[in-house]
Amino acid sequence: MAEQYDVIVLGSGPGGYVAAIRAAQLGLKTAIVERELLGGICLNWGCIPTKALLRSAEIFHYMQHAKDYGLVAKEIEADLEAVVKRSRGVAKQLNQGVTHLMKKNKIAVHMGEGRVTAPGKLEVKGDKGSETLTAKHIIVATGARARDLPFAPADGKRVWTYRHAMTPPEMPTKLLVIGSGAIGIEFASFYNDMGADVTVVEMLDRIVPVEDADVSAFLEKSLAKQGMTIKTGAALEELKVSDKGVSAKIKGKDGKLESSEFSHVIVAIGIVPNTENIGLDKLVEMDRGFIQIDPYGRTKTKGLWAIGDCVPGPWLAHKASHEGVTAAEAIAKELGNKDVHPHPLDRNAIPGCTYCRPQIASVGLTEAKAKEAGYEVKAGTFPFIGNGKAIALGEAEGFVKTVFNAKTGELLGAHMVGAEVTEMIQGYTIGKVLETTEAELMQTVFPHPTISESMHESVLAAYGRALHI
Repeated sequence: MAEQYDVIVLGSGPGGYVAAIRAAQLGLKTAIVERELLGGICLNWGCIPTKALLRSAEIFHYMQHAKDYGLVAKEIEADLEAVVKRSRGVAKQLNQGVTHLMKKNKIAVHMGEGRVTAPGKLEVKGDKGSETLTAKHIIVATGARARDLPFAPADGKRVWTYRHAMTPPEMPTKLLVIGSGAIGIEFASFYNDMGADVTVVEMLDRIVPVEDADVSAFLEKSLAKQGMTIKTGAALEELKVSDKGVSAKIKGKDGKLESSEFSHVIVAIGIVPNTENIGLDKLVEMDRGFIQIDPYGRTKTKGLWAIGDCVPGPWLAHKASHEGVTAAEAIAKELGNKDVHPHPLDRNAIPGCTYCRPQIASVGLTEAKAKEAGYEVKAGTFPFIGNGKAIALGEAEGFVKTVFNAKTGELLGAHMVGAEVTEMIQGYTIGKVLETTEAELMQTVFPHPTISESMHESVLAAYGRALHI
């Protein structure tokens, strides 16, 4: 007899396991199906272990520049094997944490490959054979994987995806990074700080192209100053892999073809949703493999939901978690819970963070996008060089930029580059959710001395009232 649940979640990443927890909190009998590791890519092979790697690189950088702080540190070396071991330890700790949360919330865990065989029915094939689970509702949270170059698929030896780059078999000497989105630029930053000669190739006319143009320009100058080679408006024409390295032909923005040799390549050209071969073909609508949903996560089939990286972007862990909560609450409401009030996701209030050095963070519209949308804008920028805390920390590189609706004062977007901006962006995100205007932000008292004072000054600058520039 098939095991009957209220909710089954297929996939245990930051969308799936959070959806399962929220469903269980709401009194629903819940199960989760996972083929590999609880916590999914984010906890085991993505967001968290990469931050552990980047933290090691950051400390290595500080140690190499100890004299800038009046300190002496000699014979500084990086032990790549130990750095990777620490990162894997962090991932293991978090995986164990999710396992604990499943037990705490009485969520049944079924390990194996899951496939939807009919609405409300899921077949799981694992080490112990095959079992059939049934549920009133199924949430698909199967995530995505790295996109391969069609003419040079990742082999884990010379051509890497992010997953290979997190457990490198050796330290690259000359590294080519294809793509300058968050994943590409974070690994470029990590390996550059660890001592590799890094080249970044971006097809579009600027790096981190989803960010505000001012942030892209600032970051490119900073990374070039650190020794990286940045090629924008460039295309990879050919990649030949051998036992000794990689030969690449790159067409520059001037149309000239240049041949270069590299020891390794990291491919970071986007993702492919994991939506094949799981029984969804006739049950959902897809666009380029991404499951189409309503603002609460519903697909076209009643009782079938989808969240996270297998649905339209932005493809971020925190967006997946929020979608998981929304879907769980919407399911509970459909099952008769009158105390839950799910809210649709506001995609314009999702912050984005990239943990390169310097960090970048943003929320809402860029200045260009705001103007394209028809807004008359007021934009203000405040540089970290005008901030006392940033100077005291030796982190005077960076700025904060805010974009407002000139007619209403609505905060349309905020964009930052510099130390710890990934921690500060949430202030503006809360402001957007609360529908704040420049008036409330101007009247807010920011603590001194903090880098966050730059946030206040940026708002003031948009209205010609900055105090420290």
